[in-house]
Amino acid sequence: MSRSGRWAGLLPGAAERDSSDGTEPDPRFTFANERTFLAWSRTALALVVAGLGIVQLLPPFPGVPAGRHLLGVPLIVLGAVLAVVAYTEWVRNQRALRRGEPLPRSVMPWILAATIAGMALISAIILLISAIR
Repeated sequence: MSRSGRWAGLLPGAAERDSSDGTEPDPRFTFANERTFLAWSRTALALVVAGLGIVQLLPPFPGVPAGRHLLGVPLIVLGAVLAVVAYTEWVRNQRALRRGEPLPRSVMPWILAATIAGMALISAIILLISAIR
């Protein structure tokens, strides 16, 4: 597979390979970027664990046999997506720091907020259906 394609800048080690493209940023900014990546990674891990906990440990909802899966599986998927997006954003931010450009806008808050709002809506529907039956 070629490393010169559209996604080549997101491959592991891309930020290090781009060192000739720009200058080394202040280490404080690099470490802050890394801390942000680690925070998003922890959030992704927490979502995966919460989803697994819901699917495996939550008692079934009366009248909604797939309720646990409707709640848990999207959280697991969101955790996986968040982990990948966190890495791509780390690379993009590191590249911008090296080039002295403004940091790119992050899609992470939107992804997280939209999914959590959707999960809240699904949870309310499942609970209402369960209470009716």
